[in-house]
Amino acid sequence: MTPITEVEGRRLALSNLDKVLYPATGTTKGEVLHYYAATAAEAMLPHLRDRPLSFLRYPDGPEGLRFFTKNPPPGTPDWVRTAPVPRSDDPGARQVLAQDLPSLMWAANLVVEFHTHQWRQDSPGVADRMVFDLDPGPPASVVECCAVALWLRDRLAADELSSYGKTSGSKGLHLLVPLEPTPSEDVTAFAKRLAMEAQDALPELVVHRMTRALRPGKVFVDFSQNAAAKTTAAPYTLRAKESPTVSAPVTWDEIEACGKQDDLVFLAGDMAARLERYGDLLAPLTDPDQARPLPGG
Repeated sequence: MTPITEVEGRRLALSNLDKVLYPATGTTKGEVLHYYAATAAEAMLPHLRDRPLSFLRYPDGPEGLRFFTKNPPPGTPDWVRTAPVPRSDDPGARQVLAQDLPSLMWAANLVVEFHTHQWRQDSPGVADRMVFDLDPGPPASVVECCAVALWLRDRLAADELSSYGKTSGSKGLHLLVPLEPTPSEDVTAFAKRLAMEAQDALPELVVHRMTRALRPGKVFVDFSQNAAAKTTAAPYTLRAKESPTVSAPVTWDEIEACGKQDDLVFLAGDMAARLERYGDLLAPLTDPDQARPLPGG
């Protein structure tokens, strides 16, 4: 029998709680839901609120079927809010919003990675943050990503822009920058310019083009996730990897000190202590007073 749980007055059917989703660690679906409810929710929800969500679903764990979806799945409760996100192939398309703990837990019960746009639902295509996805091409690793992140941090600071890091939860690193609302195409163009500058400054380390043949041993500075249609793994989301890795905020001291891949790998079980120690390291992204104009914008 599927247990019914009440979350802030909403009744949720939470299924298959004993199912092992991460065989490498024995992590069950119940433990995944506990992570979101007890550890991540308070810090995570401000980064999800008002941002239409895309889901990478992996209901049988990372080794099973995985599929990406933007549309609200069949059976979405009527109390889960959605927002219009028109697409060329579906002008009436809508996407889920996770505005509160019940909607977060409903989505987590589907077993998903949470991915968000860089804009909010009341201003589609007008970004309030910029993202750089630093993706290492083997044998490069997150260590090389950290070196690139430090260069980008200093370059952004020269334009009076603050930047904040988080692990991707996979191989690389994400840098996020709070902005005054700016058209996504302008943010993309600016981010591309900085990616090209990084390649010029660090030619042995950086590539700004996605071409696979160019990427071995280098860090691909992916600026394209600033495009209005693109989404990026949300802060604190679990990833569909061998272990329950988290897209975890990190300090600049940790980035500077990174000497091996494992230095910046954080699992669900690590996050309660990190949040207790640091709070939400990405809180400035949700503070309008921290936003700055895009140079030349």
